[in-house]
Amino acid sequence: MKSIPQRLSDIRSLMAQHKLEAYIVPSNDPHFSEYVADRWKCREWLSGFTGSAGTLVVTTTSAALWTDSRYFIQAEAQLKGSGIELMRMGMPGVPSIEQYIKDMMELSSTIGVDGRLFSVSEFERLSDALAPNKLKAAADLVNPIWSDRPEIPKKKAFLLPENISGMSTTSKLQQLVKAAHIHKDDIMLLSALDEVAWLFNIRGADIDYNPLVLAYAAVYYDKAVLFVDVEKLSEDDQKVLTGSGVHIRPYEEFEAFVERIDITRNVIINPRKTNILVRQKLQHRSVNIIEDRDANGTATSLKAVKNEAEVAGFRHAMELDGVALVRFYMWLEDSLGKETVTELSIADKQRELRAMSDEFMGESFGTIAGYRCNGALPHYSATEASNAEVKREGFLLIDSGGQYRTGTTDITRTVHLSTPTQQEKIDYTLVLKGHIALAMAVFPAGTRGSQLDILARGPMMQHCINYGHGTGHGVGHFLNVHEGPQSIRMQENPVTMKPGMVTSNEPALYRPGLYGIRTENLTLCVPYVTNEFGAFERFETITLCPIDTKPIEKSMLTPDEVAWLNGYHQTVFEKLTPYLNENEKAWLKAKTAAI
Repeated sequence: MKSIPQRLSDIRSLMAQHKLEAYIVPSNDPHFSEYVADRWKCREWLSGFTGSAGTLVVTTTSAALWTDSRYFIQAEAQLKGSGIELMRMGMPGVPSIEQYIKDMMELSSTIGVDGRLFSVSEFERLSDALAPNKLKAAADLVNPIWSDRPEIPKKKAFLLPENISGMSTTSKLQQLVKAAHIHKDDIMLLSALDEVAWLFNIRGADIDYNPLVLAYAAVYYDKAVLFVDVEKLSEDDQKVLTGSGVHIRPYEEFEAFVERIDITRNVIINPRKTNILVRQKLQHRSVNIIEDRDANGTATSLKAVKNEAEVAGFRHAMELDGVALVRFYMWLEDSLGKETVTELSIADKQRELRAMSDEFMGESFGTIAGYRCNGALPHYSATEASNAEVKREGFLLIDSGGQYRTGTTDITRTVHLSTPTQQEKIDYTLVLKGHIALAMAVFPAGTRGSQLDILARGPMMQHCINYGHGTGHGVGHFLNVHEGPQSIRMQENPVTMKPGMVTSNEPALYRPGLYGIRTENLTLCVPYVTNEFGAFERFETITLCPIDTKPIEKSMLTPDEVAWLNGYHQTVFEKLTPYLNENEKAWLKAKTAAI
């Protein structure tokens, strides 16, 4: 196996052949997925850094890797002796990628990227930032030197029945054609895996945590082409797709298809989700390119609004997940002090208990179990080196989720394992007040997430406390746990909340070196009232799991807040008890008792 310095030397030789002074390697795949298959972990292979986020820049004389604060310690250890300098993003004096390249390069240098791994939008942004240097969509320079590169995943895929998806592929295609204004001379190209999965009701296992299958799609006015490895699909599923007006072609033929598109066609793309190589192939033949009129992607916006069957599926998944979590927290209480419990063993136990359901398809993301000071790191991920033993003292924060055949879950609970201090109770209750404020919100139709965000932050801001991440993200239906286009955060997002959207509610408070507190439920936006003042909407909390009442300072809660919490706990008890044995029911009854 070649060392990292040898790999860097090999890629510099290829850079010389292609007349490149620098080469940028991101963490992307050609579909710009949150998680990528091993096949596209080029940055990891070339640098030795295994964190999920990072960008490597190789010049003729140097190399540097940018990553965020989650990975500073890990990256420092893994890059040691590699010849790659660690760039700690966000730290004083650390240059941006663009500034680093401009400082290292002579004017008018050529910087290369693999055109499949950069979206049109990102390529254009980077090109403008690097000027007068030239950014070139070059070849994949990693492939020729990665002799044992993993193959494209071949895992089986399957179609969701209509009683789970709620709409046939035929109906979804018609919906997309109408919403995107696809006319007889138009073709819409789709590259985002969750958009393709939603449109064709197809799920797979090619990507960790997300039930996706590697595929592209081309949607015409009256038909569609699905580019997927046909061997992944059963003959029955192939017949269903064909009967829906879908032509199935090999995944590898997508680029050749793009090159053969008739120049009389108009091709609709989303520049944020289409790689620059595709657009350049179209431009080379002077094909008319139209940008999707929905900046987030028309398919993404349609997908975000769940239909009745999808909503029912979410509710069922929440019950299954809630049962697993009741059993987990019972196990946790019983095991502390009797056996060694660690952050990693907590993740293993949650996975084991979720897997007791036949409908469990895997985790929706890697479990975040942060004990005491580790919980103060918002995106902490336990490793063998950091793995803390959990004892009967202090706060334990657990953020986890599951993929079920009918829906996706994402939940955070913070529990106190001994007697909380007064400061801990104040902090915990401030987070809870923010969570309840957003959960109880009533708002006019057309409200944006940025307008709602202050409800969750307000109680903490009264104490000059804030948190650095968003309050809410969209969640897919047995799809990506993080999806758009909606969000609840301080930064402006023009997307409005719509009935049928599933969004997280997760305010938090972090005291560095001490503890983190986060309470997260998933919510469903639903219609509320229409009157002479207009249409109003609200959130319905659909996650089902007790919220720890031990750290609550009740004197800080209003009567309405107490009523919400007691009502929520009553719902949790009523929904979950049919699945539980007598001991589990007794435990849950105590945990959901009115305060």
